[in-house]
Amino acid sequence: MSHGRAFLHLGLPKTATTYLQTILWGQRDAVAAQGLVLPGRERRDHLWVSRVVREEPGGRRRPDREHEAMERVLADLAAAEGDVLVSHEFFAAASAEQARSLVDKLGAGGREVHALVTAREPLGLFTASWQESLKNRSTTPMADYGRTESESPEAIWDWRTLDLSLVLDRWLQAVPAERVHVLPLDRTADREEIWRRFAGVLGLDHSAVDVSGSFPNESMGVVEAELLRRVNAHLGEFRSAFDRGVWIRTFLADERLVTRGGERFWPYPDQVDDCRARGERAVALLAERGVDVVGDPAWLLVPGELEPRRTPDSVTDAEVAEAGAEVIAGLLGDVRALRSELREAGASTPAAGATGGVRDAVSRRLRARRSRSR
Repeated sequence: MSHGRAFLHLGLPKTATTYLQTILWGQRDAVAAQGLVLPGRERRDHLWVSRVVREEPGGRRRPDREHEAMERVLADLAAAEGDVLVSHEFFAAASAEQARSLVDKLGAGGREVHALVTAREPLGLFTASWQESLKNRSTTPMADYGRTESESPEAIWDWRTLDLSLVLDRWLQAVPAERVHVLPLDRTADREEIWRRFAGVLGLDHSAVDVSGSFPNESMGVVEAELLRRVNAHLGEFRSAFDRGVWIRTFLADERLVTRGGERFWPYPDQVDDCRARGERAVALLAERGVDVVGDPAWLLVPGELEPRRTPDSVTDAEVAEAGAEVIAGLLGDVRALRSELREAGASTPAAGATGGVRDAVSRRLRARRSRSR
């Protein structure tokens, strides 16, 4: 059987990865009709494969569906006649040895393996990644964030996965430079521009794929970010990935803090300088190693002049208290609406054993509800 190519989209984190993955998995049949297979049973299979590849600890405690994800992905890859794509931003943290092992698996049967790397200028990436760490229950202040470069493949919100040159140093040991495709984000373009370039590398007709169901990740304002950081210190029971993803990230951060539309902000001056130097090193490495850049390498550079913005230390206790009071008022309205819906749903569903189903349905509606208070 003749095989197509194996594409591995390995990040970087916070570079439109969720946006692109939402398009592809939402239109899985449409891209399959164009000859591109997303191997695995579900989108999370690619996350779980990244955990296996990076040898995350605690694997024995995870359910069977996670342990079997690699087997499912490789089985689909072996059966596919056309191109395949595996995509998750946590692959960026893999060691060089782990990268080579995965590439060997993807290349089994003679497939030509290509690495796709979406990237952006380091200052915006650094700021977005700090916010993402807060959505995962971190309490680290901006002033202390990004001060190290971890040696561990478990480190996600670290320069190990955010610095393009560090990531490429490892992955170029597994994939030849001519088959590594770097797609810098254009800050001035419409949000679908990165999809058009990404689809082009994959050999897809971007216009034949419906992107209306996709959405970009939005950012919190500086006050809202500081509020979440302080709240996280009191969320000791929210340890699981489910709790962090559903309740902290989605329910609180995305649906109640992001929607307030707060002020944008910068890191501190020495962090800005560090980001600028990392962008310059990345552009130099791309030219030196002959990597395929699909876009303008200059998009990876921090602008020489930056508009004035606040830094997180400028947030006052009074601002945090005011934002917290408004969010609590919105949450109170949500709880009142939940109880009303629960009573109505229970009254219309008298069958025995239906209570759990009603509760689950209403809980889903609550998680989807966006607070009306701004």
